[in-house]
Amino acid sequence: MATAKPHSNTATSTSGQRRANFGSLFFCPTCSNLLENPGDQDHIVCHACGDAQEGSQFEEIETVSRSQGSAFPSRLRNKRSLVQDVGETERVDATVDELCQKCGATEMTFNTLQMRSADEGQTVFYKCVKCGYGFSVNN
Repeated sequence: MATAKPHSNTATSTSGQRRANFGSLFFCPTCSNLLENPGDQDHIVCHACGDAQEGSQFEEIETVSRSQGSAFPSRLRNKRSLVQDVGETERVDATVDELCQKCGATEMTFNTLQMRSADEGQTVFYKCVKCGYGFSVNN
């Protein structure tokens, strides 16, 4: 089984015929013209030189394509990268006077997340600064 790779290559089929391909594009071995997509055809005929290729030689070809993230720029991806860059700064949790249910300490750190739908309150996560015990409250 020949594998079509994202770079140009020439493969030899089991019948001994040479076949040139670039990704999922196939070219005539005689004149290098682009061949039609093989599909379920018994023979693939080159429109430029008339050379015929057996359709069966294209049946077991796996096409693998890869691209880099920068290959398809988008405004959304750029916004995400800006937000992630800002989020990499040192994080300082806020503190509140809240009684720890485990050790009795009176100071806890907290942060909030919108875990449910937007029309409902946020979830507050508390963590004891002394023993590390944590719990959450839905507001």
